[in-house]
Amino acid sequence: MILQDQPHRTSLSVRGYELDSYGHVNNAVYLQYLEQARWVYMRDHELLDQINQNELFLVVTETRIRYMREANLLDEITIETTLKEEKPYLVFRHQIKNAKTGLLLSRASVKTIFVNKQRMALDTPDFILTSLSTLR
Repeated sequence: MILQDQPHRTSLSVRGYELDSYGHVNNAVYLQYLEQARWVYMRDHELLDQINQNELFLVVTETRIRYMREANLLDEITIETTLKEEKPYLVFRHQIKNAKTGLLLSRASVKTIFVNKQRMALDTPDFILTSLSTLR
């Protein structure tokens, strides 16, 4: 079940300390960009308070990423995020683009699962699915 058809957009600027010895963004930094996009997504859709009130945690279980082009110092990038339910997981699908050129830099799929305080895996809570289904 796709929970959101239109991508959510997060904008970032490439910082100098994110570069590797080749002068472009280090591959591991892309994972940080994706995590930031997930936090912003959850905040913008008012899900963080609900998750915290229910004492839940969203845990990454798998990341698949494809690098296509490099990002360089001070490039403005946009991370487009959509969400899909694959029981019991929520899968974030990301595309990282150069904001100026629109060129695709990377795409990724990040599989997540909710766990409770006892670290027991749960199906995606109904309140999350209900909130997200209204975004279509």
